[in-house]
Formats: sequence, C-alpha cells, structure tokens
Amino acid sequence: MVDVKQLYTNCLSEAAYFIASNGEAAVIDPLRDVDVYLQMAAEKGVKIKYIFETHFHADFVSGHIELSQRTGAPILYGPDTNASFPIHMAKDGEEFKIGKLTIKAIHTPGHTLESTCYLLHEEGGKPYCIFTGDTLFVGDVGRPDLFSGNLSKEELAGMMYDTLQNKIKTLNDNIIVYPAHGPGSSCGKSLGPETHSTIGAQKATNYALQEMTKDEFVKTVTTGLSKPPVYFPINARINKEGYDSMTDVIGTGMQALSIAAFKERTKEGVWILDTRPATIFTLGFVPGSVSIGLDGRFAEWAGTMLPYDQPLVLVTEEGKERESIIRLARVGIDNVQGYLEGGYEAWQAAGEPIDMIIDIEPDELAMDMPHDDLLEVIDVRKPGEFDAAHVKGATNIPLDTLADPLNIAVIDDTHNLYIHCAGGYRSVIAASLLKKQGYHNLRNVLGGFGKIKSQKGIAIVHPDNVKA
Repeated sequence: MVDVKQLYTNCLSEAAYFIASNGEAAVIDPLRDVDVYLQMAAEKGVKIKYIFETHFHADFVSGHIELSQRTGAPILYGPDTNASFPIHMAKDGEEFKIGKLTIKAIHTPGHTLESTCYLLHEEGGKPYCIFTGDTLFVGDVGRPDLFSGNLSKEELAGMMYDTLQNKIKTLNDNIIVYPAHGPGSSCGKSLGPETHSTIGAQKATNYALQEMTKDEFVKTVTTGLSKPPVYFPINARINKEGYDSMTDVIGTGMQALSIAAFKERTKEGVWILDTRPATIFTLGFVPGSVSIGLDGRFAEWAGTMLPYDQPLVLVTEEGKERESIIRLARVGIDNVQGYLEGGYEAWQAAGEPIDMIIDIEPDELAMDMPHDDLLEVIDVRKPGEFDAAHVKGATNIPLDTLADPLNIAVIDDTHNLYIHCAGGYRSVIAASLLKKQGYHNLRNVLGGFGKIKSQKGIAIVHPDNVKA
C-alpha cells in the first residue's frame, strides 16, 4: 500500500502531501509552519529526503526553506525556476527515489512557467497518483494570469493547453489526482467540492479537458477571471526570495502586553487585529480594532485587508495567540508585536473605553426600510454574488475593495448603514474597518443575505428583474 497523506488547510483551501516509504519521506508544497511534517516523520520513523514544490505559490508562504534548513533535504522545483536560494532544478522526466517508490517530474507550464507535476510510481513501477499543484484541480485548471514574467495570460493559457493535451490527458484513467487546492481557492475560477479525483473522472467532467481547439481553450480559461487577491504578488515574491524563520516570528509575536504597554503601541500607530469570532466581536471590542475571526477564511482575508508594512498587536480568545500568529505568517504577515494580556476581558474589567457594533435581524431591516430616508444597505459580497440576487437599492462595495480608503470615502457618513454579506463573517470585517475610519451609524445584519432573501418585506432583485 502506498503511504500518501493529504494535509488539507481549510482557510487557505490548500493541500500539502507527505509520502513515506522504507525509511524515507518527501513533502510536497508544505505550509510555512513545518512542525507537522517533522512530527509525522518522527512518528513514522522516516527521514525527509526531498521537498518538492509544484511552483511558486501566490496564495500562501510555503515552508520549503525552513523545512530544508531543519532537515537538510533539498528543495526541488521544475524547469525554468529562478530562486534566490539553493534548489535542485529538476529536468522534465527526471526521477527521484523515496524508499521503494519513484517520483517523476513532469514539466507542466501554464499556470506559471515553472509549474511541474510529480507522478508517483508504486514499487513495481506502476503509476499510482499525480500531484498536480495548480495545473489541474478537481473541475478546473490553474488560472494563467498570476505573475509569470512578461507573458500574457493568453500566452500562458496556450502553454496550459499543450500541457493538458500532451502531459495530462495521456495518463491512465485510474491515476489519482492530488491537487494543491480545493473549493474556495482563488487560484482557479471555480474549483469542485472534492480535494482529490482521478484522471478518468477529470477527463469526463472537467471543462478544461474536453475537446476544443487551442483558441477555444485560451478564450475559455481567460474569460471571467476575477481580480486576484492583492496579497498574491507579495506571497509569490516571498516564496522566491525567502523569509524569516517561523521561530523568530512566533517569538516576536508571543509577547504578552500589559494594558499600558498595549495602549502605548497603539499610540504609535500600530493596528489592533481582533481574531475572536465575529459574533463575539460585535458585542464589545477595543476601539479601533479590525475584526478578522479565526473561525472563517482568516489567512485569506488577513492577507487581503491588512497592510503588509503595518505592525500589528492582537486581541484573541485565551489560548489562541499562537494560532493567530502562525496563520498570519502563512500569508507572510510577520509583523505582530505582541498581544493584549488577558484579552478583551482584561481590557473591559480595567474600565477602559470599549466600542461595539449593533447586530440586527433581517426583520428589523424590513421594518426600518420604509421609514428611514437615510437608510443605505451596503452589500460587501463579491460582484458575482451581488449580480445573482441582491436587496433592491443596495450598494455593492465588495469587502476586498474596502481596503482602499478611496472606496470607503464614497460612503455617506450621514446615512444609517446596514451592512451585510452572505452569512455574517465578511460584514463584521467591513463594519470594523468602517468603525476604524470613523463611521458609527452602523448595523450588521445577522445571517447576511442567506437570511435576508427569505424575509418578507424586503424586495430582492434577480438577474431577470423579477422582484420578490
């Protein structure tokens, strides 16, 4: 039996892999916090021999450098890789032994120039599975518009077509497909719900593997691409150039700050990040705090909403300080300068000023709408979500655009602002940012559009202009 372990991280929709055989192991696309791989190696009694990277990741900081430093294992990339640290640049077709198993590098440009898949063969030489990185997802392929030099997305899409036709579709149908991402990732357009599949299943169901000309393929994969998250080029650069050790990042961040020390840091312009759940944050928080709860897609929204050159101090639930620091570091946010000792409860008990966000149910919104001339509904969902259905008269300001002060400036601070997203997580992030900018006439609509659309008395606009 082949020993392959998928380690899936939901808030990043990211999959790393640990392969073990006969005392040796390999790790593919590791996260930055590498202790889990070292622990697995110790538990299995194996030595990590290789660290394989499918490409330079844009959506998270990989653990390749630190894992190599701590194990001595070389970092392997495919052809056309240009890195600022020592690597083994695998040739197309080059093979590597892991115990009784063999991994073959298959150069698969398209998502990026250096993108490479790794085909794992069993002891007898039979192909067992392929680690496809961002080349092939379940139901999708990697977008071709992410940071590959001066090449256009059309040129990369053309390379992706050749890759799929000549390198992927020629594989046996029973080979397992292990991609680097699952649903929710911004590295593709619309990934399927599963985190693994087979070549045969993808040939049958994946739109990108259906019969079409190269021109048709290029048009298909380059149409409808959303704007990539703003932190993607930052993370891609970090993965190419290197980063500080996680030990140093955690050491700096895990400083317990007294209330006096915490206040002194904030006077210096340091941002306050509150990682408690959104439903707790709205009931009371340190004034000026930005809410990004650990219970949602934390790393993704932190990378999107927080300035990378901005020092941070944390307010967390008790015992969540280290987790908050690690999950920030996964997207390259390393500038945490400490956390509030005792958390919000200590701040409140000391009689320090507090702020809050008023939560309302959709029925209250329905009651207020006919009687409040200054009422404004702000929908912070993505444009595609808004276009599918929205509250009549609502203003769509997607959450990721609120990081730009110019977009906040268009909101009338004399209006009564009712903010919602799909379920309630993003709207609290938005409300906290608006609070930080001086907007105080806010209401957070609980349950978001998921509950609003079923509320009597609220007109909903659909694409066909049918109002319910």
